[in-house]
Amino acid sequence: MELSDRAHRETVRAPTRDMAEVLQELFGQRIVAFMVGVEDPKAVGRWARGERTPRGDSEQRLRAAYQITQLLILAESAETARAWFIGMNPRFADRAPFAILSEDPTQAPQVLSAAKAFIVNG
Repeated sequence: MELSDRAHRETVRAPTRDMAEVLQELFGQRIVAFMVGVEDPKAVGRWARGERTPRGDSEQRLRAAYQITQLLILAESAETARAWFIGMNPRFADRAPFAILSEDPTQAPQVLSAAKAFIVNG
C-alpha cells in the first residue's frame, strides 16, 4: 500500500483526541493552535486529553495537518516531519508549511503535494 493511502486511512480512523496528542507532542500547543486556527493554545491540550472536541473548520484543519504529518513520519521520521513543517520551504517562497496552513487552510492540498515531492525527491 502506498504511504499516502496509509496516511489517509490513519487520518480517517483517528479520533481527534489522538490527532491532537500526536501533533501537540511534535509541534507544541502554540504551533498546532496556529495551524488549526484557534486563538487559545490550551484548547489543543484539552482536545488531546479528550476534554473537548474541535468543531467544524478546526477539525478539518487538524485532520489535514495530521495527515501530512503522518505521511512524513511514515516515510521519514518524526524529527524530519517537524523540521519540514517549521523550516523554510522553497515551494512556498521559503515560508514554513505550518504558516501556509495557518494563513490559508485551502492550501492544504498544496502542502500535502509539497510533502509528497519532498519524500520522492529528498
